[in-house]
Amino acid sequence: MQRVIFITTRDHANGLEQSIIVLKGIGKKLSERFAKRSLFSLNDLLFHLPIRYQDKTKVVNIAHLQVGHSALFTGELLECQVQTLRRTVLSCVINDGTGVINVRFFHFNSAQAKSLINATEQGRWLSCFADIKRGRNSLEVIHPEYHIINDDYTIPIDNSLTPVYPTTEGLSQGVLRNTIKQALNYLERAVIDDYLPFAIREELKLPSLNETLNYLHHPPPDSSAFELHSDQNHYRQRLVLEELLAHQLSMKCAYQKKKQLYSYSLSIRNHPDSYCAKFLKQLPFQLTQAQQRVIADIAEDLTVSHPMQRLVQGDVGSGKTMVAVLAALYAIENGFQVALMAPTELLAEQHYNNFQQWLEVLNLQVAWLSGQCKVKQRREALQCIADGSANMVIGTHALFQEKVVFHHLGLVIIDEQHRFGVHQRFALIQKGIKKETDKEYYPHQLSMTATPIPRTLAMTAYADLDCSVIDELPPGRTPVETVVIGEHRRNEVLERVHQACLTGRQAYWVCTLIEESELLQCQAAEETYKILQEAFPNLAIGLVHGRMKNDEKQAIMNAFKAGELLLLIATTVIEVGVDVPNASVMIIENAERLGLSQLHQLRGRVGRGSQSSACILMYSHPLSKNGKARLMILRGTNDGFIVAQKDLELRGAGELMGTRQTGLAEMKIADLMRDQHLIPKIDKLAQCLMQEYPDNIEPIINRWIGKKMEYYSL
Repeated sequence: MQRVIFITTRDHANGLEQSIIVLKGIGKKLSERFAKRSLFSLNDLLFHLPIRYQDKTKVVNIAHLQVGHSALFTGELLECQVQTLRRTVLSCVINDGTGVINVRFFHFNSAQAKSLINATEQGRWLSCFADIKRGRNSLEVIHPEYHIINDDYTIPIDNSLTPVYPTTEGLSQGVLRNTIKQALNYLERAVIDDYLPFAIREELKLPSLNETLNYLHHPPPDSSAFELHSDQNHYRQRLVLEELLAHQLSMKCAYQKKKQLYSYSLSIRNHPDSYCAKFLKQLPFQLTQAQQRVIADIAEDLTVSHPMQRLVQGDVGSGKTMVAVLAALYAIENGFQVALMAPTELLAEQHYNNFQQWLEVLNLQVAWLSGQCKVKQRREALQCIADGSANMVIGTHALFQEKVVFHHLGLVIIDEQHRFGVHQRFALIQKGIKKETDKEYYPHQLSMTATPIPRTLAMTAYADLDCSVIDELPPGRTPVETVVIGEHRRNEVLERVHQACLTGRQAYWVCTLIEESELLQCQAAEETYKILQEAFPNLAIGLVHGRMKNDEKQAIMNAFKAGELLLLIATTVIEVGVDVPNASVMIIENAERLGLSQLHQLRGRVGRGSQSSACILMYSHPLSKNGKARLMILRGTNDGFIVAQKDLELRGAGELMGTRQTGLAEMKIADLMRDQHLIPKIDKLAQCLMQEYPDNIEPIINRWIGKKMEYYSL
């Protein structure tokens, strides 16, 4: 695998590339702390931007303080004492004539306590800046910045907003502000390189980089914190646009690099004797038009001499697995092996069972490899993979372990691709690299996800991939009715499940816990299993969770799929990959504790047949505002793209898409969700720079993504 590293040699004439050690007060030890935030040069400091601002320009009356806001206030010290309850606390009470507020310190020394107690006895006033909280009996602040006011009652007030920077342990805001201020002094004597061409800046009416950096690090006295974070602030927008552009360029460069690599060109046969034709003939249904369109995209990719890099997005139940099996058959027909990697044992084994059933009738061998394979089973699988007798290999992370050697891997399929890191996907791709003469040949790669994202965000998040969308569900599917019910109505839910099972329908009962502990979730599922066995002695009930042995877990799933079990108690291990058409009822306990995407995935386990289906989201009190919002969204739509959009609004793009997994670095000032309206413009700008200003690309990537930008070309 070829690793691509951008390293830019920049102009040192203006001194901004100097090490931060040239600044006053920065020694070896402190520079190491700056290095933890990737701050090495003066240039790095200038682009270490404030995440917010503190307003210490005016004093706020205590009566006007608002919970959740930070403010500067003053008042007379009425009380100050060291209290020992469950822990030792230095507690003060101050009054400005409009109201009273408590000031508390949990970490303090004897000199600090003595100073404040003496000031109280002298009737002195205290000036504080802090986040305002609601205490038991009044407002309170914890560990404020404070000053004991002198006899002349002069209150220290700033003449401009105070920037607050991203930091790390051992690096205080005071040190950061002082150091960045020194870097800004250098900027007064130099013009920083501006990699946005003048013609573009003129067209978009963007301010200069010097002016922008000075403004954001040291806002003028009349600016407001709200205005600085507003979309209307053209200084902020100048840098948001440039940072998004840097990320877009990095992804497009990665895409271009992939297109320069070699892969084997496959021959796509439409002959009635081909594997694909035989497979389609034995299916009891027709593929949807969306599936056919996506398969055509894949077939076209496989015929060219560079590696396919296609991502298939599709809602729960849209038929991505059908697309995957046809892609696999294309590769197998050309004499290559195919590897399919899934993030969980249960999902991988579901794939193994399906592919084995489909491919055995074509006399093709499917191998299974996971961390839970027994020694003999693993040894046999490794042998079949190495000698090429295994046409299709399915497994979990075990597929990219060192001992796994493929005979001739031509296609890698990654399911739920956002659940794997860049390095994990790369490790599996490496297994298929073949060297012939002076060339390296890479396997084709097909990724799949049931967590779709809006098109505009996909333009950035997946700019290094070709994307296809399955935007159509198979015919005969009925929309799932989603009901939101409080825990106090549990008996009604139990009766509904009982009646559904008595009529021959099957149901899931999913147990969740707020603690991220698999053990505790399994214990909750086991307890629920016992309770429901006692409540419904006439029902065949099964239990499946992540701590069960693989064989035992699979036996339970097979029994449920065969209709031998009517009710399945499970943890969220059934989130993906479970396909039981007769299962038409799902209950999710403590649904408010799960994210929207996970709830939508779980709901997708029902509604796979022609009968009406229901998903009951059972919640516990008290229900948070966000928790209620998630449940109402699920109740209102079955559309995965709408669910994903709402999830983005609630959680942000980074968490939902796993940007740290995909390679999108943490952003300094831009936000993919908030600034998504800019992405179409950014995409056009990126294309413009690549065509007309290619020399500006590496410097702009380096400036925003690091001193060196490193990523894998596959």
